[in-house]
Amino acid sequence: MSKEPLLTDKIIEQILTIRDSGVTNMFDVKRVQREARRKGYYELVVFLEEHHKEYAKFILTGESE
Repeated sequence: MSKEPLLTDKIIEQILTIRDSGVTNMFDVKRVQREARRKGYYELVVFLEEHHKEYAKFILTGESE
């Protein structure tokens, strides 16, 4: 059985949009969440609540798996 990726293309796009805006340091997860909520990126808000480790790995390495 194929496992669904935690970091979907949609969530990656949302992360990159916030990063590219320059509004916050991407390691300030609470601020990233606030910005995601403000933009209506609810998938990212939930992802940040539940998958800190995967988020940090993506920010540091660009790897989504």
